Amino acid sequence: MAVLPARVLFGAAYYHEYQLGDRSEERLKADLDLMAKARFSVIRVGESVWSTWEPGNGRFDLDWLQPVLDGAHERGISVILGTPTYAVPPWLARQYPEITGERHTGERIGWGARQEVDFTHPAFRFHAERVIRRIVARYADHPAVIGFQVDNEPGLELLHNQGVFQRFVDDLRERYGDVETLNEQWGLVYWSHRLSTWADLWTPDGNAQPQYDVAWRAFQARQVTEFIGWQADLVREYAAPGQFVTTCISYSRAAVEDDELTDRLDVTAGNPYYGMQDALLLPDPAPEDQEQGWQSTGTWTLFQTADWMFSSRQEPFLVTETNAGAIGTPWDNRPAYDGQWRQAAWALVSRGARMVEYWHWHTLRFGAETYWGGVLPHTGKPGRVYAELARLGGEFEKAGPLVAGVEPDADVTLVYSTPSKWLMQTYPPLSRPDGAPDPTAYHRILDPFHRGAFDAGRQVRLVHARQLHDPRGEREGVTPREAAHRHPVLVVPALYLAADSTLDWFAAYAEAGGHLVLGPRTGYADEEARARAERAPGRLTEAAGVWYDEFSNLTRPVPVRAVPGGRLALPEGAMATHWADGLTVTDAEPLVTYDHPHFGRWPAITTRRHGAGRVTHVGTVPGRDLARALTEWLVPAPVHGWGALPESVTVTTGTAADGRRVHVVHNWSWTPAAVPTPADLSDVLDDTPLPRGSVLHLGPWDVRVLVGETGRW
Repeated sequence: MAVLPARVLFGAAYYHEYQLGDRSEERLKADLDLMAKARFSVIRVGESVWSTWEPGNGRFDLDWLQPVLDGAHERGISVILGTPTYAVPPWLARQYPEITGERHTGERIGWGARQEVDFTHPAFRFHAERVIRRIVARYADHPAVIGFQVDNEPGLELLHNQGVFQRFVDDLRERYGDVETLNEQWGLVYWSHRLSTWADLWTPDGNAQPQYDVAWRAFQARQVTEFIGWQADLVREYAAPGQFVTTCISYSRAAVEDDELTDRLDVTAGNPYYGMQDALLLPDPAPEDQEQGWQSTGTWTLFQTADWMFSSRQEPFLVTETNAGAIGTPWDNRPAYDGQWRQAAWALVSRGARMVEYWHWHTLRFGAETYWGGVLPHTGKPGRVYAELARLGGEFEKAGPLVAGVEPDADVTLVYSTPSKWLMQTYPPLSRPDGAPDPTAYHRILDPFHRGAFDAGRQVRLVHARQLHDPRGEREGVTPREAAHRHPVLVVPALYLAADSTLDWFAAYAEAGGHLVLGPRTGYADEEARARAERAPGRLTEAAGVWYDEFSNLTRPVPVRAVPGGRLALPEGAMATHWADGLTVTDAEPLVTYDHPHFGRWPAITTRRHGAGRVTHVGTVPGRDLARALTEWLVPAPVHGWGALPESVTVTTGTAADGRRVHVVHNWSWTPAAVPTPADLSDVLDDTPLPRGSVLHLGPWDVRVLVGETGRW
């Protein structure tokens, strides 16, 4: 069984082999001494250099890493060893051109980057297995090695190779049995797509049928899950008891279904990159509709990314890569302000991170990532980044096991659906301002609910829909009564693909005492992406007390107002954005209406008692003020117990392994702040006692880590 150290691991990816012209013993010693001085406890090595491990076909060089591991162990630094399968050597590409991946049928990906390969091809698998076995057998018993990372950020490409497509056809045959069943389930009578034989199935390049797309994307993700699981199983043949196996996930990758992928691993690991400098200011100066990508923008997204990593297995996680210096491209250089590295690291830990590891130690002098800043700059000498991180290393050492594996609190649980996201990338319900389809539509609908909770000072737990209820029965879920206890407020936006049994589960959850919040597009289609024949939201109309069969995009935000004398108070300027369901009330209570000559005929938000609980229907994408007000109504008092806070201050709470309560308090601003403590606390980092009501002072871009006794208040 894998065992993680009892403290928060802290370190960086380290590539001694990348040091241009200086791979000397002296350079290695200097690097490791600097790491030890900065209280590094872990480094990640080896995952990017297959051509170094195996310079030619069957010709291996395995000894070059030995001095790195020996030196790390001498200094008490642990090692995560990577398998190099995501970066294929030129000799393999040259000798086996058939392993090249295809982004479109018959169109091979050019070589010169990474992950250009069809990782399902038998020739690739043969060579990948050979190099994995040689590396892991050589180093698995080294005392520095605590775990393994297989591959790196998998799922970059949707592979269109002929062998992949034929396996897709075989997969459909196994799932549906015969073409007539597939014809019926996919509605292939449309546009004369009925199949007479499995050989009639067209390749995905020109496909315009949503049902095909749902199946194709799910199949691609299963290939990635199988590939990573295959590697993990190989490594486990050599791994010692206690050593863990993981991969590092980039959550925006096209072929990743993280809750399925991590089932094959011992612990989740992910790579959160975030905008620094003014991107972390509170109040947030970014536009309300700021588009998110592999690098997120806004303080709220840093917390959302952590919540996403926690959601993969519903347990603490590792951060295998995050910002050191400026990240990304030569034209975007924005290293953090003083204090922001500490803030980001403690934010991640407060939401469940058991390791914070930076990419990477040296800033490279060559290659595509020349301006992706490391802990050391191009000079190789310690600078401001190193000094900031050395301080942070000391704090993690001081905090010890207290903050390792904190179980984060949650005021609101937000349901996530990767299949619905995939569908909306190709068939989005929203458009961009220029009228073009918006492939980010899923997050355009979901994100305002998370951001509204953040703005309201409430903490969020993300949970995948199939972790609650899996209609296929392939995953054990939770009962509606258990969920009502664990997740008293369950927000379900954009769950477009939903089986009948899933919608019945949601109704039972509310009946058992939970507060179910339905957002736009939830329950509109079944698991095959077929629009339901009944009024929306499908089988939840009775529980919600509303129905609709008409909906509209909103070309611009529409003002909304609270129903006079109702439960929900709104600030001036509250808006509905992007979408409006034409809600018809049967026996629900309207809370919010549109201030508009046409849309004003419908309520924007309704609520209704259902059994011991409640169902609230949000028929629009709430603007920022509306989302915050909605959250404050759903959760009148946050679990952290700190009451009203300055706009620049956030409090995140959780429970340590020993039952004590951990409070992480941030000031995301240049302006100092002061807040009274709600209970008897003490500062974890300087042992200062803080009796109830004492004033906690926070400097610019500051963070304080506090601990209190067990229980909540």
